[in-house]
Amino acid sequence: MASEREDFESSGPLHLTNIDWTNVEHQRTVAACLVQSVYILELDRCENREGSQALANPWWEFFHFKLNSKLVDDVDLSIFGAIFELDLQSAEGSLSKSEMPYYVVAFRGTITKGTAFARDVQLDIDVVRNGLHHSSRFEVAVKAVENLVGAVGHSTIWLSGHSLGAAMALLAGKNMAKKGIFLETFLFNSPYFSAPIERIQDKRVKHGLRFAGSIITAGLAFTMKVKKEINDQQQNNNQAKDPFDALSAWMPRLYVNPGDHICSEYIGYFEHRRNMEDMGAGVIEKFATKHSMTGSIMSYMGMETEEPLHLIPSAKVIANLSPSNDFKEAHGIKQWWKSDLDLQATDYRFE
Repeated sequence: MASEREDFESSGPLHLTNIDWTNVEHQRTVAACLVQSVYILELDRCENREGSQALANPWWEFFHFKLNSKLVDDVDLSIFGAIFELDLQSAEGSLSKSEMPYYVVAFRGTITKGTAFARDVQLDIDVVRNGLHHSSRFEVAVKAVENLVGAVGHSTIWLSGHSLGAAMALLAGKNMAKKGIFLETFLFNSPYFSAPIERIQDKRVKHGLRFAGSIITAGLAFTMKVKKEINDQQQNNNQAKDPFDALSAWMPRLYVNPGDHICSEYIGYFEHRRNMEDMGAGVIEKFATKHSMTGSIMSYMGMETEEPLHLIPSAKVIANLSPSNDFKEAHGIKQWWKSDLDLQATDYRFE
């Protein structure tokens, strides 16, 4: 039986009767609702809802989009993403062509019911282990994004995702940004797994822990950098451009809720970097922010480690300061199409 949250007439942003593509609130709402439509596409599939019984269509048709293609996981055949194409004829007259997305690639997060749950949890574990980019689901996602960019260009494509889907969108966006292609990206409750420092109420304790972490991480990372440079010189290797620096011009939009421990550490991650700059320790932090402490320790011990998913140089961080009743509400996608949110937006640019 369908829940009220799946029904657009009950839970959708019916207040948004006319889309202004230059309005950031409208952009956020459309991006979030298209992610919601992917959740419901999979639930429609699981519950055999077809034709007039299907609930997903209104979530994109309301905004003048049509379903271009579904992205299907090759392991469990679940729908984890979709490519939506703007229907220019039905949307004519409500567009700002310089801002509107012709295509949106959206990725859902973990579904707690239906046949996709086991596969989603496995990928959630991959996120924690920093191995999502090795999954076949990510291979399907990144190939779809690359093919779309190759076919239509990048200036009118958005990426959007929630939770696990945000991690997928972040990885896909990183992949394109390293090639010099910057896609407008909306990341809702993107996972950032670390010690829950952001939940500490005492600001001095919180700052002290972050400061100590930066010193340790920078020291370990610097040691490994020197070691690598010596090895490169001995082997006459040409040093490639730092991939972290290559990403600095890309500004994904990070939508976070302080009450959601899965994504809230992004707030402290960027705030701490700015605080370090203000106190004259920006050089240390610019080096430390490229590395995770766990990864630095593993590298120091001679163990192979991957580039941490959550480390990004620049972002527009939008925090929802509206009170949440519980974790489920703080982590949910539904909050992001409400019209009365108390939002705080801050730009963080890595230079």
